[in-house]
Amino acid sequence: MASTGGLIDVHVHTIPAAYRDALIRASAGNRVPPDWSAEAHVEMMDRHGIGTCITSIAASWTFIPDPAEKRDLARRCNDFAAELVARRPSRFGAFAAIPLPDVDAAVKEVRYAFENLKLDGIGLFTSYNGRNLGDPAFDPVMQALNDYEAVVFIHPTDHPSADSVRIGVHNPLLEFVFDTTRAAVNLVLSASLDRFPRIRFILSHAGGTLPFIAWRIAELGTHQMTLPQFREQYPQPLLQRHSGEVTHDLFFSRFRRFYYDTALSPGPATFGSLTAVADPSRILFGSDWPYTPKPTTANMIDSLNAPGFLSEDQRASIDRGNALPLFPRLGPS
Repeated sequence: MASTGGLIDVHVHTIPAAYRDALIRASAGNRVPPDWSAEAHVEMMDRHGIGTCITSIAASWTFIPDPAEKRDLARRCNDFAAELVARRPSRFGAFAAIPLPDVDAAVKEVRYAFENLKLDGIGLFTSYNGRNLGDPAFDPVMQALNDYEAVVFIHPTDHPSADSVRIGVHNPLLEFVFDTTRAAVNLVLSASLDRFPRIRFILSHAGGTLPFIAWRIAELGTHQMTLPQFREQYPQPLLQRHSGEVTHDLFFSRFRRFYYDTALSPGPATFGSLTAVADPSRILFGSDWPYTPKPTTANMIDSLNAPGFLSEDQRASIDRGNALPLFPRLGPS
């Protein structure tokens, strides 16, 4: 099965001027995003054989203190994304930004994104002001996403706890994968995956560290967290819903519900864990452009193409085939 139509990149970012200006202004110039333009984006796609990019915004709104400004900026970014898609519908799709933690405004923006703009999905961040996805406060948003059978792309962000971790590196190097892991595990343990089963969640960066620690979570969840003292101290809705039926497979079946992108995560070191945990039909290509250095996109693609690493069918599925059920408009007409 040869890959045709070019890669579908589910982890790639746009930087609208309004967003760039707000980020620089709110951070007093300390956070300057990379340069971006539609022309440079298409040139990157053509250079690497990427047919379509499903774009998103890369950083959450926590840097903006005013809720009204957050709502306005989310709307401006979504209108920008819709215009980009309208100009090049075969080359671009978009995950809409929503102004969480303002739940009511976020629900309204979900409706606007799907009903007015007809965007391809919704972008969420792993946490908002320290609350991880799966927190009950976000249930109204999850219900709206479930009603629309939304494809939801989850991108890591700066968790407040990272401020106390001082090892002299920027958060994307390490902390991002940990926040992704926290969000994914909380979505499982909070029973959000059970309660909102029609949402299709995509985890960035091969799920953070989730594949590597999956056995540990399943083992301790089955044989330790079910003990009375742990149930009382750390009550978990998933375990309460499945009392007496908690097994390794309960956890692994939930891990297999996630989609996982390959951004910054190719090669046997990561795939050894990823392919043992993920449904093989739910591994998707991602580049993380333009936040990655220029050579990195080429290195990621070269690593996926390394001789003997993936079969032709595996590579074709990751390149494009696995994404088509999520974005059927990109398939044959």
